[in-house]
Amino acid sequence: MAPWDITKLSVHYIQKGLLFVKPSSMIVQENSVQTLLERLKESLSLTLVHFYPLAGRLETSKQENPPHYSVYINNSNSPGAKFIHAMVNLTLSDILSPVDVPLVVQSFFDHDRAINHDGHTLSLLSIQVTELVDGIFIGCSINHTVIAGTSYWHFFNTWSDIFMTNNPSISRPTLLNQYSSVLNLPFTHHDQFISRRRLGWAAWQLREAVANHNDKAVRWVEKWMKTPLITRTAEFFDPCGILVSSSPRFKMYENEFGMGRAVAIRSGYANKLDGKVMMYPGYEGGGIMDLEVCLLPKSMRDLESDGEVMDAVCI
Repeated sequence: MAPWDITKLSVHYIQKGLLFVKPSSMIVQENSVQTLLERLKESLSLTLVHFYPLAGRLETSKQENPPHYSVYINNSNSPGAKFIHAMVNLTLSDILSPVDVPLVVQSFFDHDRAINHDGHTLSLLSIQVTELVDGIFIGCSINHTVIAGTSYWHFFNTWSDIFMTNNPSISRPTLLNQYSSVLNLPFTHHDQFISRRRLGWAAWQLREAVANHNDKAVRWVEKWMKTPLITRTAEFFDPCGILVSSSPRFKMYENEFGMGRAVAIRSGYANKLDGKVMMYPGYEGGGIMDLEVCLLPKSMRDLESDGEVMDAVCI
């Protein structure tokens, strides 16, 4: 793994999933859910032919003289990826109606609170299919040192395509981890950012951050090699900053598994911290975006009491 991948060993797995309405045929017909599960497993196996590193485990090679450590993916004699079927006595309304995402959604994902280093013993990929009374949730947990946002949804899109077409070939080359340098934006406390500064000031700060993101700024590997460290997400970011992840440009609602279009996107416990904002395409399309915002309770109350902000969003 490259240095940037290694610094992520203490970061959580990526956990994203899609919520589908359970077709009426699955409610009335016996064994219809079992048929879906078999088709999901079969198409997943075909997908892993192209994404075969996800069936492996992490392994660390140690050398004493000179001292040297390297982390790599070992596919030899691996137990493979994980596939789980779970059931819960909840409805779609129980998940979608509350303003705050119910904590039970965290149980829809395997590898809860696992960090990437755990990939030495845990599967790098785990799929959990949770059956609700009137819905199906497909949750995917993937080791973040192996896959990032673009490659995560490329895997999901490929799995969906193979499921729907029964065609094991793929239209795009397999992409695994794709990291780039972190762009640190100089945000101050949100009260100051929203109330005490003008839009021009914010635009200038963004302009300066982009202008200073030059060749020298991104070539940090030599310095890291002299003083290597493993980052902890909560310590790596400014506690008064805002971290934006994911993208509304990813093809999320395009994933279908014989149940029509998903009705919602949800994430697990992984990589949550105060000031984290995740961006998803809106269900309605047309450029609408859904934001999943993580804030401490007091900060969330302050945000929700700001009329100007709330006028611009729909809850």
